[in-house]
Amino acid sequence: MNTPVKLTLGTLLLALVAAGSYWFGTQSQAENSAMTTADSNARELLYYRNPMGLPDTSPVPKKDSMGMDYIPVYAGEETEDKEGFSVSAAKVQKLGVQSEAAAMRELGRSLRLNARITTDEQRLTTIAPKFEGWVEKLYVNTTGQRVRKGEPLFEVYSPELVSALRELELAKHGLAELKDADAAAQQSMQRLVEASTARLKNWDVAGAQLNGDRVTYHAPANGIVLEKMAVEGMRFMPGEKLYRIADLSILWAIADVAEQDIGGIRLGSDAQVTVDAMPGRTFTGKVDFIYPTLNEMTRTVQVRIVLPNAGGALKPAMYAHAQIATGKLSKVLTIPTSAVIDSGTQQTVLVRLDEGRFAPRVVTLGQRSDDYVEVSDGLTESEQVVTRANFLLDSESNLQAAFSGMGDTPAPQKTKTVGHSATGVLEEDYGDGNVSITHEPIPSLKWPSMTMDFALANPSLVANIKPGSAIEFEVVERGAGEWVVTKLQAQHGGH
Repeated sequence: MNTPVKLTLGTLLLALVAAGSYWFGTQSQAENSAMTTADSNARELLYYRNPMGLPDTSPVPKKDSMGMDYIPVYAGEETEDKEGFSVSAAKVQKLGVQSEAAAMRELGRSLRLNARITTDEQRLTTIAPKFEGWVEKLYVNTTGQRVRKGEPLFEVYSPELVSALRELELAKHGLAELKDADAAAQQSMQRLVEASTARLKNWDVAGAQLNGDRVTYHAPANGIVLEKMAVEGMRFMPGEKLYRIADLSILWAIADVAEQDIGGIRLGSDAQVTVDAMPGRTFTGKVDFIYPTLNEMTRTVQVRIVLPNAGGALKPAMYAHAQIATGKLSKVLTIPTSAVIDSGTQQTVLVRLDEGRFAPRVVTLGQRSDDYVEVSDGLTESEQVVTRANFLLDSESNLQAAFSGMGDTPAPQKTKTVGHSATGVLEEDYGDGNVSITHEPIPSLKWPSMTMDFALANPSLVANIKPGSAIEFEVVERGAGEWVVTKLQAQHGGH
């Protein structure tokens, strides 16, 4: 009797201990579960998003094609509304990303141009008598000699000129003699004086005086004798050139400006001119004329620079180098030229929003200098733009995906290339990257059997295949109606 009682009491005691342990464990598990649930509710993980802003999420941790971890998104975080894309700090450092703030600057740029020194066309004088005569004596008898206005050049004998001068003298003498005559006689003689004077004036020798039967011709302007055709004893005809005189105190530098740069040239712009003959010496002038025509062969426009040459150091026909200041004098918003990603149809920059976050921005550009470019729209002052490694950040899919959320500037969609397999016979290899193929029906394109010309992605595809061989090939549509063979091989058992 004692033994069963003892067993029953022991069993009961074990049961109570087990029940207590179960109750305690259950309570602890419930408390832990409640704590975990509370913590989860406080920071509930929704999903993992693409680090570059692509519309791609994952319920579990993963990496993108560049090896960057997907970013966890928790309840309450408005990450979807954030602009741009993120790059890890390690990746930014590895790529060597650098940025610079957009700032107000005066765009200073200068064009370096080839030029040539010429005479000022407005300071050229040609001596070509309007009467027939003979050169009797030369006072200026060498080319390059300096002359002053009014200085005697040569002495001529001309029967016509001598006759006109004597006629004028007689008319003046007659007018003096008729001072007491009636008014009609005086008026008649006065008209003769005026006619003789007008005749000499038209010959450009008004005021000339006879030296016996010779007349001395004087220099009409200051300058240097560039050409001297007059020789003592020679006969000259009306209009024949005897001297050409140029004032070289002012010269022109004619510079050739490329078509794309002519818009930056302004009248009155400062210009610095150097010549190879005088290294280290600079002549300062100003742009005073832009020629209205374009040279079709060189695609350049001529620009005229006026240069003072009081010392005579510059010589006509010298080759020169001109540097013309261009650009706006007022301050404009600028960024480094290295920050611009130019696709040909639009210009884009990458704006650095904060550490590791960037956003593409379409900008409108204006005047350029050597290192900076004006931004007329798309940026504000002090915004940071990426100036180095921006092309590395501009990956094919990442930047396009970021553009997809920019509203008015949709990202261009990439066309997925699909290949279509077919069989047929190689009819002809044209040798220029094109072939003729007679193919069997192509169900994926709903094409019946036919003979067509195709372009080859690589001419080597048919290097060892002879016309008439049975082939297997694959075509893709590279453009609208443009089909290209990307794979081609002889069929098993073919030639």
